[in-house]
Amino acid sequence: MSYFVIMIVFAASTLILIAKAELLDLFLAHVKLPVAIPSEVQRECCGSKKGLDAIMIQRALDESRIVALAVRNRRLVAKLQADFTLGKGEAEAIALALKENAELLGIDDKNGINACKLLGVAFTTAVGILIRSREKGLLEDSDALVKLALLARHGRYKNSIVEDARLKLEAKHEQDDECSHGSRQL
Repeated sequence: MSYFVIMIVFAASTLILIAKAELLDLFLAHVKLPVAIPSEVQRECCGSKKGLDAIMIQRALDESRIVALAVRNRRLVAKLQADFTLGKGEAEAIALALKENAELLGIDDKNGINACKLLGVAFTTAVGILIRSREKGLLEDSDALVKLALLARHGRYKNSIVEDARLKLEAKHEQDDECSHGSRQL
């Protein structure tokens, strides 16, 4: 008998970025679904690194807020790596998302995003998590802009992506201002 668990899966890039931007604990505290990473992503995030991001991710693993799962379908991982020019961690994350029918895959790798689009895997990026956290009211606008600056510094984002995110965050700020004043200007 099999059971069906819906989860969120992360590749290393997004997990590291949200840890560096100090979004990891906030995300894990408010997400309603289990969060998983493949074994290779655990190795990439926590193996030899001892930075603050690695410590935060390892703590989340130790506290079972994130679970590491083995990906057994080596053939699929190798095919994903070859077909989409992916690293092993990204390939394992996509394979795990496919196997578990994940609700969402956190991935910031451009080739990995393209693979998700072609394979029909729902995905988000660290910037997407930031914007959604602000939309849900989990962050104040000033905090969100500081975290965006951290993502811009640590991530490999095009300027247009960062600028678009800044505009979305500022638009949310303007909406909040209109609502808090009780009147709208026409």
